[in-house]
Amino acid sequence: MTHYKQTPMIKQYLSIKDKYTDAILFYRMGDFYEMFFEDAKIASKILEITLTSRNKKDSFPVPMCGIPYKAAKNYIARLIENGYKVAICDQIKEPGKASSVNSKGLVKRDVVRVITPGMIIENELLDEKSNNYILAAHINKNTFGFAYLDISTGAFNVSETNDLSTIIDEIRRIAPSEILISESTKESPLFSSIIKALSDKLITYIDDMAFDYNQSRSRLTAQFKTLTLEGFGCEKINVGVSAAGAIIYYVRETQKQKTNHITKIEPYFLNSFLLLDDITFRNLEITQNLRTGSKKGTLIGIIDHTITAMGGRLLKKWLRYPLINVLQIDKRLDAVEEAKNKIQVTFSIRQKLKSVYDIERICSKILMGHSNARDLITLMHSLEILAPILKSLSNFNAGLFQLNDKKENNFSLQGIFNLVDFIKKAIREDSPPVTNEGRMIKTGFNEKLDELIMISKDAKGWLARLEIEQKNETKITSLKVRYNKVFGYYIEVPKAHIKSVPLHYIRKQTLVNAERYITQELKSFESKALDAQDKRAELEYKILTDVNNKIIKQYDSIQQVAEFIAEIDCLLNFAHIADQNNYSKPEINTDGTIIIEDGRHPVIENMITGERFIPNTIKMNNDKSQILIITGPNMSGKSTVLRQIAIIILLSQIGSFVPAHKALISVTDKIFSRVGALDNLAAGQSTFMVEMEETAGILNCATSDSLVIMDEIGRGTSTLDGLSIAWAVAEYLHDLNGKGVKTLFATHYHELIELEKTKPHVKNYNIAVNEINDEIIFLRKLVKGGTNRSYGIQVARLAGIPASVLTRAKKILYNLEKKNNRLNDFSLFSQTQNSINNEKNNISPDSAEHNIIKKLKKLDISKMTPIEALNYLDNLQKTVQT
Repeated sequence: MTHYKQTPMIKQYLSIKDKYTDAILFYRMGDFYEMFFEDAKIASKILEITLTSRNKKDSFPVPMCGIPYKAAKNYIARLIENGYKVAICDQIKEPGKASSVNSKGLVKRDVVRVITPGMIIENELLDEKSNNYILAAHINKNTFGFAYLDISTGAFNVSETNDLSTIIDEIRRIAPSEILISESTKESPLFSSIIKALSDKLITYIDDMAFDYNQSRSRLTAQFKTLTLEGFGCEKINVGVSAAGAIIYYVRETQKQKTNHITKIEPYFLNSFLLLDDITFRNLEITQNLRTGSKKGTLIGIIDHTITAMGGRLLKKWLRYPLINVLQIDKRLDAVEEAKNKIQVTFSIRQKLKSVYDIERICSKILMGHSNARDLITLMHSLEILAPILKSLSNFNAGLFQLNDKKENNFSLQGIFNLVDFIKKAIREDSPPVTNEGRMIKTGFNEKLDELIMISKDAKGWLARLEIEQKNETKITSLKVRYNKVFGYYIEVPKAHIKSVPLHYIRKQTLVNAERYITQELKSFESKALDAQDKRAELEYKILTDVNNKIIKQYDSIQQVAEFIAEIDCLLNFAHIADQNNYSKPEINTDGTIIIEDGRHPVIENMITGERFIPNTIKMNNDKSQILIITGPNMSGKSTVLRQIAIIILLSQIGSFVPAHKALISVTDKIFSRVGALDNLAAGQSTFMVEMEETAGILNCATSDSLVIMDEIGRGTSTLDGLSIAWAVAEYLHDLNGKGVKTLFATHYHELIELEKTKPHVKNYNIAVNEINDEIIFLRKLVKGGTNRSYGIQVARLAGIPASVLTRAKKILYNLEKKNNRLNDFSLFSQTQNSINNEKNNISPDSAEHNIIKKLKKLDISKMTPIEALNYLDNLQKTVQT
């Protein structure tokens, strides 16, 4: 920087930038945000704007680029999407006021907010149905603590665990946009693993002091205005509290203001929920399609018909944290059943929910001072519909539909209704998006404001009358009385009529074709009119602030209403999809029994065309049918059966009806899947290595209450190795901790069906096919018994493999079967023309087959009758058989 000319402005910029080296600094200059030096080079590429320079005549002109102040949100969004932080540097006070300018005439500026991927509150930059979390992680000895916050809603959670193997999966489940780690721990092995595994996330390193337990606890109690954290149930979660306090520290550092909407923190523990590791969550395509990365073709794409943004966010949370408490599950299921049975009432309430906006995020904007009058109108409409919703909900008996059963301290339904009436009386529906220009408050609400509005309104009439008077006095018919923001009020006279201008006109501006004048009368009116406008805007802003303060006083009640509406939305959504898709109510038990009659895959049945989805029935328990070995050809539907069973269990434990005729579901603590793998070339891992790591994770973490689905384990290595591993894994799961674990084991290794003879809890099933003339028809039906056929060549034909390749494959298969699967005899796979034309070389010279070939070579069939040929072949056949 020493080469650049150090003007006062550049010195100011550099002094501010020095405090925010990890952010792109948006430096406000009038109606633009400017970026300089390296920031300008980075931003110009990402934002696709022109990179220019300041002080172009200098030896070292300063690189710069700029964007309009009013269009900043879109540009900020693009930088955030690319993983950058943005520091907003604004003018502290309006230019022209003495207190805002220093002795060098430079406007005072400072950073008023730092926007990071985890610190976004603008709706335009957020997915309305997804939380945007920032997560802080900390470790002390063998305890790992973490907390995460969605600043746009105020949702704040904390937890800790001694099971360090679950941490990366849990962080992925939370899916934070930004992760906070202390400077001193980033080199620890655990955090190195986290950084490596979550390389797609922005990781911010902050001072160790931010994680100090005592300081963190003090920050939290100050934030919540309490003496202890006992009321939140996290007084003893020390390492988690350290992480939570670090988040509050970061929020204060970046937001530069109070965040009163963060009013509570909710602790939770991983053993309170059904857990799906990240691999299983992806394999089951819960929220993201494996091939496209989109929502289409996923479970949430089928079951998310929530009306509100709050309901959509809550449904995602339920999917990530299914229940294991039977009473809680049954409460949801009973509520869904009642809503389904009263589907017309459900439909009516869902229609009303369409008037509910994102109450959580609107309130957060209000409490942080980022709202406008339009936000108040949308909040008013959202709360206004509450009374009709509650009236409709009175048709239900389930406790989850009763707001009175859910209210906490500081709840006032009447206070909310009074607030709705107050906003309706105060705020105009057609309010502008800005808060400093007036036109937000209704007439009749404030007497003083009404007087100022009348003065402003009368200005137009007064100017019209003045223009007529001046035209009559001066006889200049083209004279105009006008106003603009630069010169205020003026009288404009064309140059052709300058000689007729009265002496008391005072010249103010010369144009090419006209002159502009003022008079004492006009100047006096201007002072009065502009003063009235300024006072009106000032008074309206004060009234808006008063309305905001009334909302803040009702914040606890409003938040409870928002949470209630989100839950109602989810439950009615379950009733709606159950009614539309013919789902049934599952029965929950704890005895290990899983019976699913005519189960379907909820996604595939909605996507297939040209054929009917074939339902399947499975029965599992901890005694005779704990491990199901499922054989059958590729494309027959084995993977679909595996996935649909896991999804049905998941749906049951979030309180949803399921795609089945009947379902008895034993509460499951974990679902694991091993259903295909891709090479991880960046980590130097082959398909087989990935497969074995996933399998190891299952074997080390599964319990007797878990469900394991394994699809084609061992296929990433040689057949004999793969078969050996698959066999050993199946035995291990059968014997695990002396109890075993419920497992669905799909395989091509039909040798595994022999396990049924040696292991008492194993049962064989296969996906039925029909074979006609060497062609197969997939029946998609799961039936008892194993199969010793893979039908690989027939499937290859369906896939379009050339006929010559299929013919050759049949020959190889015949020889393999004939030689008892001697796969190490590589001559069987030789593709040379010599081996194809001389397969007789594989036949012993002393064998019966060799003698038959010699006889056939000497045979002259042209001299034989058909009956003689048949008799000759019959004798040859008898020779072989003997």
